[in-house]
Amino acid sequence: MANPNDAGDRQVILATAGYDHTIRFWQAHTGICHRTVQHQDSQVNCLEITPDKHLLAAAGYQHIRMYDINSNEASPVINYEGISRNVTAVGFQEDGKWMFTGGEDCTAKIWDLRMRNLQCQKIFQVNAPVNCACLHPNQGELIVGDQSGTVHIWDLRSGHNEQLVPEPDSSIQHLSIDSEATHMAAINNKGNCYIWRVSPGKEDPISQLLPKTKIPAHKKYGIKCKFSPDCTLLATTAADQTVKIWKTADFSLLTTLTDAVQRWVWDCAFSSDSLYLVTASSDHTARLWSVEQAEVKREFNGHQKAITALAFSDGVST
Repeated sequence: MANPNDAGDRQVILATAGYDHTIRFWQAHTGICHRTVQHQDSQVNCLEITPDKHLLAAAGYQHIRMYDINSNEASPVINYEGISRNVTAVGFQEDGKWMFTGGEDCTAKIWDLRMRNLQCQKIFQVNAPVNCACLHPNQGELIVGDQSGTVHIWDLRSGHNEQLVPEPDSSIQHLSIDSEATHMAAINNKGNCYIWRVSPGKEDPISQLLPKTKIPAHKKYGIKCKFSPDCTLLATTAADQTVKIWKTADFSLLTTLTDAVQRWVWDCAFSSDSLYLVTASSDHTARLWSVEQAEVKREFNGHQKAITALAFSDGVST
């Protein structure tokens, strides 16, 4: 996304959702909402675009809905029902063969998307509600974070798993692994962000997480941590109404993104060139930021309540 003013962005997908029970699709270059989908059943906890860019998955209370991105159809094309409690994480294997989810039912699940029979293929049970999950770039390990403060590494092939607890009496709110599988980050409800160096397993194929540093990123509740596609930056968001951008070379603070009316920042996503960041906030607004200038380049207004989730793809493979 070299220039946010470039109108030739047919491949750009920006969707936002939250507590007003709507999903909005935006023209990224104008800030105009071109499609609104009603999501009546519940708030939306997270959004994810399928690898082929055809479907948008919206996870809520006891369900996952998948919407056709390239049509104006209001109804979801696929429904995943019968999940107990909130679904808090959703993502996809790189070829779109399967989907992973995490939820407050204390499980992470693998769903086979090729069958379309809506059946869960594998279940990983933990002892606390799951807040987040991310897939290792090797596509064979799912990292799961839960409310007890435990990080689980689940080997999807062998079923073997390992755990670590970076900070007692805290909750893991979000996890991220960079695309080169060099670093993993986890942010907790105390605003601390833990960084590990990721090392391939030797005798045991499961990856090893080697502690690197602890960043006191925010003084209030941490919410998200996301590595940039070029692996040089880490964004953290929190209840302190800021986004902080850290340089992964030494995990020093590069800049802080703050706006006078911005409130809790629930979600964020980098552009494919790592120059821009889109954020979602409790003030009903999504924002496109220039990371280098630490300035808002565009605002996306229209939601009536807090925006808690966004999905962004600018059509460039990295």
